[in-house]
Formats: sequence, C-alpha cells, structure tokens
Amino acid sequence: MAKISAAMVKDLRDRTGLGMMECKKALQGTDGDVDKAIEELRKASGMKAAKKAGRTAAEGVVLVKVADDNSYAVAVEINSETDFAARDEGFLAFSNVVLDKAFASKETNVEALMAGELTDARDALVQKIGENIGVRRVFLVEGGVVAAYVHSNNKIAAVVQLEGGNAETAKDIAMHVTAVNPQVVSKEDMPEDVVAKEKEIILAQPDMASKPAEIAEKMIVGRINKFLAENSLVEQAFVKNPELKVGQVAKDAGATVKSFTRVEVGEGIEVEEVDFAAEVAAQLKG
Repeated sequence: MAKISAAMVKDLRDRTGLGMMECKKALQGTDGDVDKAIEELRKASGMKAAKKAGRTAAEGVVLVKVADDNSYAVAVEINSETDFAARDEGFLAFSNVVLDKAFASKETNVEALMAGELTDARDALVQKIGENIGVRRVFLVEGGVVAAYVHSNNKIAAVVQLEGGNAETAKDIAMHVTAVNPQVVSKEDMPEDVVAKEKEIILAQPDMASKPAEIAEKMIVGRINKFLAENSLVEQAFVKNPELKVGQVAKDAGATVKSFTRVEVGEGIEVEEVDFAAEVAAQLKG
C-alpha cells in the first residue's frame, strides 16, 4: 500500500473541500490514487451530506420579505458552519429560494417547508460547499401595518407590526429594534419571573444591605422601573432621535406598536470550541 502523506491529504482536501480524516481514508482506500479517491467520494455524496448534517451550523443569514401592501412579512434564518460559506453565491441563492417558498405559502413549520425539492437542493448544496446547511427558523408576522429592517450584513433583522400609522414608521422602529434589542413591547409585557429575578439581583447588591426597609423598598421600585424602561421598546429613546421615546414616534404617526420580532443569526446555539491544529495533527497521526 502506498504511503499516504500529509501533502496528498491536503491536495485531496483542497480539490474536494472535505475533511482531513475523510480524505485520508479515501486515499487509503484507493492506494493513494487522488483521482480515483475523488470518484469514490462523489459516489458517496448522499452519505456525505448526512454526515455533514451532524456538525454545528451557527453562522448564516437572516432574510426577510415584506408584502407589497405591508400586510405581512416572512423572516427566515438559514445556517452554515462558517461565515465564508454564508457569503457563497450558491448558499445565498438557496436561501432566497427558501424565503420565496415560505413567503408564498406562509408556512412556518420548517419540516413541512423543506419537504421535497428543497431538501434535495439543501443536500446538493451541502455536498458542493462541504458544510452543514440548515433552515433553522421561519417567522410570519401578519396584520396591521408590517415592515422590516435587515442589517447590511444579513445577520440581524427585525419585523415590526403597527396598528395604524405607515410602513416608513414601522421600518424606522424595526431598525431601532435591531440596534437596541428590547425584550418586550411595553413594561406590562415583561414576564413576572424576569421581574422577580431582577429584584433578587438588586437585593443582593452591596449598597442594599445597610438600608432601612422603607428606603430599600423605594430603591427597588426605582431600579425596577429603570430596568423596565430600558428593556421595553416603547419606553426606549429612539435611535434616530434620542429626544423622543419609540412610543411617541409611533403615536406621532397615528400608530401603536403591536409586536416586534427580532432575529439574529446563531442566537441560542452552543458552539463547541475546537483546537483545529490539534485536531488535524491527531487525524494525520491516526
């Protein structure tokens, strides 16, 4: 059997975009014949897509499409393993096809949305670019006046729904949402458990220990009100004009904010830290 060198493995990896260990195994199976190894790897394309599907995909894009009459909008998050792949033309083309289908069907169930041709297209893309690709989330916002803002890097987007008003105001508020990241529309919407946790944190702060009960209670109320104002959309200072609160901006346009949806690529995904150099050395040694 021919000796499989690191240079041979690197050559096959550069030509296929596949992993180091997989390239080494393919070369071992073809006695070092690179062209034959490529042929065998192509035959195993279906299996390859399935294996890649196990890797963590926490990069990607968020795309949004809004109806011409601003009656509804659809946002999708589509993930890849690396930011480099997220800029690939094939990845972006696939992402836009997914968005178009979700927009036309108003389907928010990812499994139902991906059934059939979209799954085949995804598997082909996985094989082509050598990374796991996944449609993670789909959001539908419908009713009232709906508009959206997508940050220039396609990593963060927001959809805002107004009662009354106009699309321009809704888009301005959506831009604010992407920048400031409020938790709720108004302070009344803040979950009780979140408020209770904040009170617990305040009570544990050093300056509370020596305060008389009545003063401590006033301090708690003041700090909770500050917390609610900072995290409630309509109470926040508007990014385009900090002299106005967002609620006032909506009111001046004859609107009230009904809802917002903020989507950021990879939020909530735990990514395992990997020492790539050590991994490659271990694979070549093994």
